[in-house]
Amino acid sequence: MSHEHHHHEACCEHHEHEHHHHEEGHGSLIKVIVAALLLVAAWLIEHFCHLATWQLLLIYLIPYLIVGWDTLKEAAEGLLHGEAFNEHFLMTLATLGALGIGFLPGAETQFPEAVFVMLFFQVGELFEGYAEGKSRESIAHLMDIRPDTATVLRDGAEVTVSPEGIALGETIIIRPGERIPLDGILLEGASSIDTKALTGESAPRDVNEGDEIISGCVNLSGLLRIRTTKEYGESTVAKIIELVEHAGERKSRSETFISRFARIYTPVVVLAALALAIIPPLVSSHFGEAFPTWLYRALMFLVVSCPCALVISVPLSFFGGIGGASRKGILVKGANYLDTLASVKTVVFDKTGTLTHGQFAVEAVHPDTCDERQLLHLAAHVEHFSTHPIGAALRDAFPDEATDGCSVKDVTEIAGKGITADVEGKIVAVGNTKLMDCVGAAWHDCHCAGTIIHVAIDGLYAGHIVINDKVKEDSAEALAGLKQLGVRRTVMLTGDREAIAAKVARELGLDEYRAELLPDGKVATVEELLQGERPLAFVGDGINDAPVLSRSDIGIAMGGLGSDAAIEAADVVLMDDKPSKIGLAIRIARRTVRIARENVWFAIGIKVAVLVLAALGLATLWMAVFADVGVTVLAVLNAMRALRG
Repeated sequence: MSHEHHHHEACCEHHEHEHHHHEEGHGSLIKVIVAALLLVAAWLIEHFCHLATWQLLLIYLIPYLIVGWDTLKEAAEGLLHGEAFNEHFLMTLATLGALGIGFLPGAETQFPEAVFVMLFFQVGELFEGYAEGKSRESIAHLMDIRPDTATVLRDGAEVTVSPEGIALGETIIIRPGERIPLDGILLEGASSIDTKALTGESAPRDVNEGDEIISGCVNLSGLLRIRTTKEYGESTVAKIIELVEHAGERKSRSETFISRFARIYTPVVVLAALALAIIPPLVSSHFGEAFPTWLYRALMFLVVSCPCALVISVPLSFFGGIGGASRKGILVKGANYLDTLASVKTVVFDKTGTLTHGQFAVEAVHPDTCDERQLLHLAAHVEHFSTHPIGAALRDAFPDEATDGCSVKDVTEIAGKGITADVEGKIVAVGNTKLMDCVGAAWHDCHCAGTIIHVAIDGLYAGHIVINDKVKEDSAEALAGLKQLGVRRTVMLTGDREAIAAKVARELGLDEYRAELLPDGKVATVEELLQGERPLAFVGDGINDAPVLSRSDIGIAMGGLGSDAAIEAADVVLMDDKPSKIGLAIRIARRTVRIARENVWFAIGIKVAVLVLAALGLATLWMAVFADVGVTVLAVLNAMRALRG
């Protein structure tokens, strides 16, 4: 089965699962309402008609079975599979005990309590289902990024096909309002595209011919023709959906602790309840009279000890945290990474494309013999046909050069040195110091750090232009934010020259930097930094960062949309290029972990209090129900706060 086909099935299954989940919730609600009404009716019959105990039992069994059938079935299945000690088993044991206790000599009947325990347990389950549905929805909003059909141009005609059926290099047509099905290059048309589903950014992005277009975005205005650069299975949409579908599989430390805890805890509780029912009456001289009392206390003990609140609310908190983060354009691949993110102590950045844009721009113009405008004007003309990023930066700095009518002849590129050309009869040389030496111009160095482009006119030095990679607008703010969050050490790694690295580090307030690194030098540096304070997060834009992303405690891919290798290797993918999202990701992780901890302590605290009261005979079955289901409902509501992102 092809990857794409499998993927399509997975998506369909997901939608069916959603639908099934929704229907199931609806059915449970009806059951709870019917059983509640029948419980009231049974209670009225008990008070106004004098029936025998067994007749009463039959009347109360009706609401009990309506609401509890699923729980009884789960408990029986658990026993058959050798997993006896789950919350369904505890509930079944406690409620059947409460139904039977009235038949012991000298004991009072507990029929309404037994039905009520089961009813309330189901209400707790309903809440859990609703909260999980909400979390799923917030993650499923990402599933909506997948369009069902695409319009492709074949033999001059427009054909509507499924995105999986489109080959590499075909031309697809996207009308206004349609979602872009595959990654590609814009051939014709200009439009604004809405990237909110992917990046969490509300402002639309303008695209023009030649731009890269990412699948999953919505075309807002013009008609677009796009040449596909990836097949569906390799497109951003498919990668993200796959990533999200598997996010639930990686458990957090708290979750694994709780599942281990429940395996030991439940048998201990059942044995303690048995001891509570049998030992005190044996010690007492009136066994027959004492037994029902202690059995009742043991049943309460069982109801209270049910670990639902813990078992449900902790995974739900993490699930909610992942959903809330995805709304903000932060994809976390599993709950365990939220754990690590929350306690990050060292953050290591790659410079180009992460803290800087990775695009050159003119930073300063220092003329010697002419004015700034003329120096830029001449340099832009000479570099007019250059494909080098420096040429592009010079052209961007003087955009009028194409319309000013100057004649440019005899353009000669000298490898490793620069370009010379005849501009309006003047021989202009634009390049490095080697080129200046060639034409005999007396150049001088610049106090600025960056790439220095020297210019000579007819062999005489005219001045120089400083070009640098632009630092992102929010890089400084992002680093200040990390310091506030208590990150102890921020380090920048770059292959760039020492002077440029020092300038960027100073400008952004980084603790340390390592410059002139080769790609394998980055891995070695991260290895060395891992000896220091951990966890260590590495943030890269991914093209050559995959080995470092996977080596660090937590790999964060910036603008991971561009690089597949990064999406594969990273644990957290930031859907846009903003470094400030790192601080946001840490804050969401910390809040999620805090909510999970609150739930654990809250649940354990109340349970212990009511368990002590139950053992001393001061608690009633109603209190026991609150200690179990009430706590679960409150813990679930608390867990839902994590969804806000």
